Amino acid sequence: MAANSADANDTPAALLRTLVEMFDPKQQSLIRSVRTALRKRFPTANELVYDYNTFFVIAYAPTDRPTDAIVSFAARADGVRLYLMNGPRLPDPNKLLQGSGKQVRFVRVETARQLAHPDIEALIAAAIDLASVPLPSDGRGRLVIRTISPKRRPGRRPPK
Repeated sequence: MAANSADANDTPAALLRTLVEMFDPKQQSLIRSVRTALRKRFPTANELVYDYNTFFVIAYAPTDRPTDAIVSFAARADGVRLYLMNGPRLPDPNKLLQGSGKQVRFVRVETARQLAHPDIEALIAAAIDLASVPLPSDGRGRLVIRTISPKRRPGRRPPK
């Protein structure tokens, strides 16, 4: 598959793999490890993938609706960010959350191990508690490609 087009025969997993491969090898490893950690943390959630030309997002939601997402992560040229819905309402005594959005706040992720840190886990648990739709108690979430940008550019930093 070409990096800037999607073939109707490509599986969601193949399309996601192509998006990840647009990044340099170190970033690819981080993206894959963060996805693995979040998939383990949210086994019943659907993974909703959105490609935004120079970066992509995977949202974890109990339904196929993006507004029901609880957390998401963005794979960007400048790194990986974990976004938490209801961010302004989350208890954040250690001031880990960044951003000023009305719906979400984020934490920069350097390693997937960060997601298991008690402070980050507390933020994730609070986001789950504030979710408008609860996660299914059993089953396995699906990988759903919601958008693929027609003009995909590599997720690499431009040379200085």
